[in-house]
Amino acid sequence: MREFKIAAIPADGIGKEVVAAGLEVLDVLAKRDGGFRLNIETFDWGSDYYKKHGTMMPENGRETLKQFDAIYFGAVGAPDVPDHVTLWGLRLNICQPFDQYANVRPTRILPGIKSPLAGVGPRLLNWVIVRENSEGEYAGQGGRSHRGFPEEVATEVAIFTRAGVTRIMRFAFKLAQSRPRKLLTVVTKSNAQRHGMVMWDEIAAEVAGEFPDVTWDKMLVDAMTMRMTLKPETLDTIVATNLHADILSDLAAALAGSLGIAPTANLNPERKFPSMFEPIHGSAFDITGKGIANPIGTFWTACMMLDHLGETAASARLMRAIERVTANPLLHTPDLGGKATTRIVTDAVIAAIEADNE
Repeated sequence: MREFKIAAIPADGIGKEVVAAGLEVLDVLAKRDGGFRLNIETFDWGSDYYKKHGTMMPENGRETLKQFDAIYFGAVGAPDVPDHVTLWGLRLNICQPFDQYANVRPTRILPGIKSPLAGVGPRLLNWVIVRENSEGEYAGQGGRSHRGFPEEVATEVAIFTRAGVTRIMRFAFKLAQSRPRKLLTVVTKSNAQRHGMVMWDEIAAEVAGEFPDVTWDKMLVDAMTMRMTLKPETLDTIVATNLHADILSDLAAALAGSLGIAPTANLNPERKFPSMFEPIHGSAFDITGKGIANPIGTFWTACMMLDHLGETAASARLMRAIERVTANPLLHTPDLGGKATTRIVTDAVIAAIEADNE
């Protein structure tokens, strides 16, 4: 019996609801498979913890997490706590010290889900976005001076290092190489940002020489939004900076039908630290407690976690169950135009897992 230690951090908003659903599904999946066991420990860190203790996670939190094989994360953010406090206090407080530098966000149109793009189906929109996750525009460098005065100054410094850019480019080229189309688009803004982004372009060209079988091209980020919308079939694997990929992946999820179905892996590819897996939809506190959050993104995220752990058969079984459920419009939550609840979708996925005989 293969055993894995999983740290579950539901955190805020609908994160608590969808992670609970994900853990329920994972338990059924492990029993159905019979070859592995997930030992789950749940941590109550997040905005509620902050209101009690003045910090989003305990001081020794990362030391505790180092003992785990993976982290299953919900969402961060609350209406009564500043966003920069919640994000830097928990999610980024894990991602950056654990060097989870490769943020991977697959996007495709699942069965039964309609894209807002007319005439675009699964064959035309099947992407994976690679986001540099450790530096760039979210490096946390900068500051404020003369606070409250008319001459107040705030700086936000984007940091691009040769080591950081090279490793994410190499990761993206390898990923593109592993996919059938072997096609990579490098997103940049080097016409206006003439230092960091020009280096980004130069390193992309250097790394491309290591992958002669990968076809690659380059797009400015503003033009990329148009290409994603008007010519989705021309794209496959995409790599971009921390900020650019953050924005583009939300657009990608919307074009695939809903933010509620989108998964994410925050990977430390060298496995020196545990990687973290989360849906991208955020805390969505406008629907918290209503029981209508879409758990599909969290289930798909669990597939990515299982792949990372080497449980590819279980991952494939869960993905089949997800697709059987999304194919039925009666099992769509409100974000997809339906009336199903989190509970109904979870039960349907569990039933599909138990009925799967492949």
